[in-house]
Amino acid sequence: MRDQVRFVFAAVIVLAALLPASASALSRDEARHLLVRSGFAAEPETIDALLPLSRETAIDRILGATVPEAATPAPGWTADWTPPRMKDLTREEKQALRRHLRKQALELKAWWFEEMAVTASPLTEVMTLFWHNHFTSGLRKVKAPVLMYRQNRLLRQEALGNFGRLLRAVARDPAMLVYLDGARNRKQAPNENFARELFELFTLGEGHYQEADIKDAARAFTGWSVDRKDASFTFRQRWHDDGMKSVLGAQGRLNGDDVITVLLDHPRTAVFIVEKLWRQFISEDPDPQEVERLAAVFREADYEIKPLLAALFASDPFWAPENRGRLIKSPVEFLVGTVRLFDLPVERYEDLVRLSGRLGQNLFDPPNVKGWPGGTAWITASSLVDRQSLLERITGGGKATATPAGMQSSANRGETRRARMFDTWVADLPEAWRRADAVTMLLLPIAPVDSEILDRYASGAQVRQLLGDPAYQLK
Repeated sequence: MRDQVRFVFAAVIVLAALLPASASALSRDEARHLLVRSGFAAEPETIDALLPLSRETAIDRILGATVPEAATPAPGWTADWTPPRMKDLTREEKQALRRHLRKQALELKAWWFEEMAVTASPLTEVMTLFWHNHFTSGLRKVKAPVLMYRQNRLLRQEALGNFGRLLRAVARDPAMLVYLDGARNRKQAPNENFARELFELFTLGEGHYQEADIKDAARAFTGWSVDRKDASFTFRQRWHDDGMKSVLGAQGRLNGDDVITVLLDHPRTAVFIVEKLWRQFISEDPDPQEVERLAAVFREADYEIKPLLAALFASDPFWAPENRGRLIKSPVEFLVGTVRLFDLPVERYEDLVRLSGRLGQNLFDPPNVKGWPGGTAWITASSLVDRQSLLERITGGGKATATPAGMQSSANRGETRRARMFDTWVADLPEAWRRADAVTMLLLPIAPVDSEILDRYASGAQVRQLLGDPAYQLK
């Protein structure tokens, strides 16, 4: 009997050794890595919830919990809007309207910040932000905040849906049509702006098309416009060029939908999207072989986004130690992640909007058609000082009067109480998380520069020092 027990025990050990590593339960560090990369922060309770799970099961749980709609109520003015007739307004009325639109723009940005800070589906907001920087539009050109809200709602609906469906909807989106001058695209004078960005920024990337393709694609989209009465999409048949066209080898009386079909059939489109998602979730340097493998998954799934993300998150490069701490948090990720991790009450989300803008990321207003460059561009001499200064003020390391308005924690009630803020935070952690090594792992994706600050058990002072470590800017 004893020999049988030994045999069974040995067989279990051998079987466990033969199983892939991803089939075993996640470690704390792995759970944190998955949560931070797929969201904004990893709170102890969310990490603990994933610990019994394998990588695949944890990935399925995160993807399965996503929702296509925001939980935060949108500003009331988004519900019913009629485009103003500027030519009918007086000078004073135009000035008043501009002030009103600026107020709405700030409210819209604050609304999205709040949704990111409180959502139970952070991956939805991460992907909405990703698509916002892929299908770039901006208030400086669009002017009407309600159109940008509608676009944001569209991006969220398809954030983890189907890329082909999203691409077709964006091509008809009024904010995009205004931003890239498609609303005025007519056969008498074809405008190439949308067609060019469709090829270069949305699907293929530079170097995979000819100028003739752009010109004929622009003709195919003539007549796609915006209704002046309600700012909805409309097709103006009189403006459309119904002549013969040739786009990437496809010939005929092509229209806009035909061009999009040609682009979705092109193998480069899946590769281009995978490369961008790789830079979002893994590292700045996509692996060509892995990209091709993932692009095949994307194409086989008919451009469904969830199967692609499942494969991306399950890939060896995603979990590779050398890819930990390789990505720099964007200003939005930095601010939202800090608020979520420490559960900081926010009185005015407009203040987060201003802080993010100061750090270089102004929501709904990317710098140009290419969006925010990201990566190392997020960190400059001035922005790094601003990031560190902000953290010092939040954690009580700066002057008593310097706490950012809007983050109303115990940190704003005097220097002494601010200094105790993270002592309280540490004390409120589950007991298993109060060790210094656990808190360090919770805050940093890689080891801190100064490891001598660590003791056996964490303290508020150690937490403040860890937040000042350069590794806190990484994910």
